[in-house]
Amino acid sequence: VQLQASGGGLVQAGGSLRLSCEASGRTFSSSVMGWFRQATGKEREFVAGISWDGGSTWYADSVKGRFTISRDNAKNTVYLQMNSLKPEDTAVYYCAADTRNYNRAYEYNYWGQGTLVTVSS
Repeated sequence: VQLQASGGGLVQAGGSLRLSCEASGRTFSSSVMGWFRQATGKEREFVAGISWDGGSTWYADSVKGRFTISRDNAKNTVYLQMNSLKPEDTAVYYCAADTRNYNRAYEYNYWGQGTLVTVSS
C-alpha cells in the first residue's frame, strides 16, 4: 500500500498550489483521508480531512477559507487546493488515509512520504 503525494514546490505569498495524493495497492474509497503538515521544528498538525464520499470536509482554522480538500474515488486520489498562500504555510505536507478521527494523526493507518511546500514572502 502506498500513498504518493505530489505537487509541492516554491511559490510566492498569495499564490496557489494543488497537492495530489494517489493511493495504490488498495482502494480507500470507503476511508476518511486527510492532509497534515509539519514545519521545521514543529509538530505535525492537521490541515484538512474529507469523508469517504466527500460529503463532509474539515479544516484547521488556520487554513479555512483558503484551502479546499477534495477526492476522486475513481482515481483513488485526494487533493488539496491551496490558495492565498502565506509564508507560515511553509511545511512538508503529508497525506494520510484510514482513520476514525480525521484530526488525530496517530490514528491514521497509512501515510504518504510528504511533499515540500515553500512560500516566500
